[in-house]
Amino acid sequence: MTHGRLRHPYLDHPAPIPFAHRGGAADGLENTAAAFRRAADAGYRYFETDVHATADGKLVAFHDSTLDRVTDGTGRIAELPWKRVREARVAGTEPLPLFEELLEQFPDARWNVDVKAESALHPLVDLIARTGVWDRVCVGSFSEGRVARAAKIAGPRLATSYGVRGVLGLRLRSYSVPAALRVGAVAAQVPETQAGIRVVDRRFVRTAHARGLQVHVWTVNEPERMEALLDLGVDGIMTDRIDILRTVLDRRGAWA
Repeated sequence: MTHGRLRHPYLDHPAPIPFAHRGGAADGLENTAAAFRRAADAGYRYFETDVHATADGKLVAFHDSTLDRVTDGTGRIAELPWKRVREARVAGTEPLPLFEELLEQFPDARWNVDVKAESALHPLVDLIARTGVWDRVCVGSFSEGRVARAAKIAGPRLATSYGVRGVLGLRLRSYSVPAALRVGAVAAQVPETQAGIRVVDRRFVRTAHARGLQVHVWTVNEPERMEALLDLGVDGIMTDRIDILRTVLDRRGAWA
């Protein structure tokens, strides 16, 4: 396992990292200050969130491209000004936060940020640089190109994870198949399975660790799956069920 071999200060954690996925989305208040506050009160200091940019360039912590699924508002975030987006309420009660507000409200937290749209890339990197939170943010995306562009803009100060292409390359490497991999990533953040095909097994974890990469798995909500992944040596688990993950880690003596 790579817990003691750090490639970036973001990973400075003495045990497998518990991530509160969207703040712990099981209660329906995903990506809200209320959700992250609940996670912080439960002892979490690593949070996973997503960002979109509004039409006027405000960086919103929100998963979907539209407001429709989880709020009482409608419309595409990229086509709406912040003054409209800020009126929407998650589950009818909680406002959407700006990512900058979350950085301020939770100064001890570290953030895994999924850049959901190209329009959010420059605002995010600019915010990280302006606030100097290089050690507190890891940037990821399904798009390898998007993360590579963020890394090119920011340089080695920015922690990044692999996108889909990088994960595929690492999976191929685990079977001794030559594959190009982006240099500079600190983690592979992956689903346990994809399209019915297992991604995370002992071979995959061993290959990632040999390259100095941590393995963070999403989104894991069942205790037996958490146990099995920890037995494989994964370095982090993202969960909606923050209560269950804490119980599992406590039982293993691995809650730090």
